[in-house]
Amino acid sequence: MKLNGNFQNLEQSYLFVTIAKKVNEFTESHPDNQLIRMGIGDVTLPLAPVVIEAMHKATDEMAKKETFRGYSPDSNGYPFLREAIAGYYQSLGVDVEAEEIFVGDGAKSDVGNIVDIFDDANTVLVPDPVYPVYVDTNIMSGRKIVYADANMENGFLPMPKADHPADIIYICSPNNPTGAVYNREQLQAWVDYALDQKAVILFDSAYESFVSPGLPRSIFEIPGAEKCAIEFCSLSKTAGFTGMRCGYTVIKKELCFDGVSVAALWQRRQGSKFNGVNYITQRAAEAVFTPEGIKQTRDAVAYYKRNAGVMVDALRELGYWFTGGENSPYVWFKCPDNMGGWEYFDYLLNEKQIVGTPGEGFGKNGAGCMRLSAFGDAEKTIEAMERIKRR
Repeated sequence: MKLNGNFQNLEQSYLFVTIAKKVNEFTESHPDNQLIRMGIGDVTLPLAPVVIEAMHKATDEMAKKETFRGYSPDSNGYPFLREAIAGYYQSLGVDVEAEEIFVGDGAKSDVGNIVDIFDDANTVLVPDPVYPVYVDTNIMSGRKIVYADANMENGFLPMPKADHPADIIYICSPNNPTGAVYNREQLQAWVDYALDQKAVILFDSAYESFVSPGLPRSIFEIPGAEKCAIEFCSLSKTAGFTGMRCGYTVIKKELCFDGVSVAALWQRRQGSKFNGVNYITQRAAEAVFTPEGIKQTRDAVAYYKRNAGVMVDALRELGYWFTGGENSPYVWFKCPDNMGGWEYFDYLLNEKQIVGTPGEGFGKNGAGCMRLSAFGDAEKTIEAMERIKRR
């Protein structure tokens, strides 16, 4: 018996585990602290009333023999939810059929698991800095990884280059960690590149609900994407489902390689390794896409966007270079006084009692940068930025 040696090539500690350890050590030595957490992107507002109502109704159904649900009809999701999601896409002007939608337990899981259907010999292109899951899941499989440099010069939005040949391309827009958002012309360049390379784009749209009008919220708004892209989305940030776990993956019928349907492979993979999201959660998710659900969840998104606006205003006042915040719950900025990200993290923790996320945790190009999250309490966000301004 041999273990998967690729795991030895992973960073010894996941970024947020390291942060949690530092924060725990601080709180143990400072029991009366007034810590404000702006690091991990977890939501803080409760679920929308319409979602709670749907959960209660579904729970009552589970208590009666006549309406009890066991296993889902298949791992792809109940038809009522797939149809609701398809309707949401239609409202965005994007043609997606219910059969092209696959319900899962969150974008992170699906983004990590989708690589099961691709050969380990494929070359993977990821931006740097990058959400660690993109890198880690491919290291586990032993794939070759190349990096597209994201930096201040390109607004942390790298574009395709001829010297970056790749088979699997990761794009996250709005981006985690930087909050930067691609426009239509930029995404069209990536789609054209993928079609030319005969590559697949794995498009993470987990933060699409934060995008303002005029910018693309789905890769399938871009001509040609149906032949080269897979889209992943999550209700974690759209509707506060971080603890509920529900998302969806969209694979268009046109996406085929060597005559093989990618959707069919994903369906086969899920049928073997996944039993589907539970009925109560899927009914709750369905409620998100009702007119009242959309209104209530958009109110929550607006709350977080106001927090982001507070952060942006403070950084402008300080004269710090930054991106994100306007179409994203994350603000990414250059640390003052040429500090490194971990150095500034320690400064914020020990001197300001604020928890951020150091850029180095997302790759070498994150050095000297910091990510702050807008998912906290409004009053605490204001207080945190006042503390940062008091240098």
